[in-house]
Amino acid sequence: MITSYPLARYRFDFEITRLLRLPDYAGSTLRGVFGRALRQLACVTRAKNCQGCPLRRTCPYPAIFEPLKPETTSLRNISTVPVPYVIEPPTWGTRDYAPGEMLSFGFTLIGYVQQHLPLCIMAWQRAFARGVGTGDGTAELLGVNSVEEENDGQEILRSIYLPGQHLLDHPQHTQLPTGTPSERITLQFDTPLRLQQDGHALPPSKLTARTLLMALVRRASLLAEIHGGKRLYSTEEFSELAEHAQQITSHHHLTWRDWTRHSSRQRRTMQLGGCIGKWQLSGNLTPFQSLLRLGSWLHVGKEASFGLGKYRIIEE
Repeated sequence: MITSYPLARYRFDFEITRLLRLPDYAGSTLRGVFGRALRQLACVTRAKNCQGCPLRRTCPYPAIFEPLKPETTSLRNISTVPVPYVIEPPTWGTRDYAPGEMLSFGFTLIGYVQQHLPLCIMAWQRAFARGVGTGDGTAELLGVNSVEEENDGQEILRSIYLPGQHLLDHPQHTQLPTGTPSERITLQFDTPLRLQQDGHALPPSKLTARTLLMALVRRASLLAEIHGGKRLYSTEEFSELAEHAQQITSHHHLTWRDWTRHSSRQRRTMQLGGCIGKWQLSGNLTPFQSLLRLGSWLHVGKEASFGLGKYRIIEE
């Protein structure tokens, strides 16, 4: 069972200074402005892209935003390297933020890149100073809080940074809550879940408990090993988890939600629909107890980095 994980969660608070309009789902928008600002701050060569750059393995921009495939033999064959951050935007729905209003969102860093939090803070400040969303709305950073969770699930916010002051020390590992294992748990998916097979997102009728649980195992394992240098499971343990997952039964009330986003980098519009709603798991969940809690912070499925696949745990 996982007892701790190299993860730190934050909440950023901004005060709007010029009307800011966010789309139905702002995760992609926030990721885009963050990535551009981060590259502008970190890149010293001013090249158009990172291909062939001699600094690529030491520069913080690719480490955070475009990580390279690991050189270790066991990880060379992975198709996509997960990025070591998760953005949790405001709740779903188009909204206009007027000057003086506050905009808050979550930001999680995993593993080694936590050392670059000061750079990430500067990137977010730069992004909102230059303009975000339709009309390039602007905002000023009020502060950054670390987000910690008690065993009872209550979240505690601790101020760690105010503009003009020093960044305060805070935990770089998250201790996973412990408690009596439950034989039934309900997950409430608040943003579209995109578990894929053969390059296509699975509809509700094709989803199984094993598909979900093993997706969580793989995501948590890859992030920890690639970005934290820690292997969570041996080959034997991975196989045992797969067998346990096969025995878990599930019942869900999931519906499909379509969502369209425009990719400035790829210069095209993309359909990114997924499943939202409640998903109940039943059986011996002890092997997955801490993993399910961890997954509520890491998210699961495709496009988790900008907030898709977010769920809350409703214990029964």
